[in-house]
Amino acid sequence: MTGQTAGDARVLGPNDGKSFWQPVPANGFVRNLLNNKVVRADNRLSVGTQTVAAGCFIREHTHADNEEVIFIVRGKGIARVDGVDHPIEEGSCLFVGKNRKHQFIADKNQDLTFLWMLMPGGLDDFFEQIGRPRTPGEPAPQPFPRPENVAEIERRTVFGWADDTYNNKK
Repeated sequence: MTGQTAGDARVLGPNDGKSFWQPVPANGFVRNLLNNKVVRADNRLSVGTQTVAAGCFIREHTHADNEEVIFIVRGKGIARVDGVDHPIEEGSCLFVGKNRKHQFIADKNQDLTFLWMLMPGGLDDFFEQIGRPRTPGEPAPQPFPRPENVAEIERRTVFGWADDTYNNKK
């Protein structure tokens, strides 16, 4: 390896990374694990986990400039991609390309937890801006609304189009 620069290597524990409670309709929480603030990478990336509370969902949306990988870690639910429902459960994996409408719906009886990776990154910035800081082990807060400027946050982070049903209306 003479003359070659070694890239970063990072190992995170089960409580590492910044974590944020998420507003309605997803509720639950995210852990932002890896991004370009944490590791030196040749490409922009963001990696984390999201737990969607039982019976809750992530709104339908697109990413105009990003591709997304989802790997189901625990639970089951539905991945709706371009209007087609796909049952998902532990071990399921999805790739969602640019400008594909998608949403995730947790089973009514159990939380849905998945690993997400967005390329190029930026999803971690969105979660931090709309969420509330979370400490592992603390009880979940009562459901709370999305920030009033959520549409502007979506536009400046990683979203192309998003269902605005749950945005705060003035």
